Amino acid sequence: MPTLLNWKGHKFLFYSKEIGEPPHVHVLKDKKQLKVWLSDLRVARNAGFAAHEVNAILAVIAENRAQFLETWNDYFGH
Repeated sequence: MPTLLNWKGHKFLFYSKEIGEPPHVHVLKDKKQLKVWLSDLRVARNAGFAAHEVNAILAVIAENRAQFLETWNDYFGH
């Protein structure tokens, strides 16, 4: 479960067993979770985050997208 970034209590990561899925990132805080596709920054699943939180998280992902994709590709060998 490689952690990509910690930001304001949010943990950005991906799960090591998600081989075969398109590149994406999970964001965890407290008992909330968000899954975002890195190709188009579309929310795949939201469990508990309010709309304004999602918007802030998407902005952080957009800023770090290239690094997240590079880490994903290095980890999964793409």
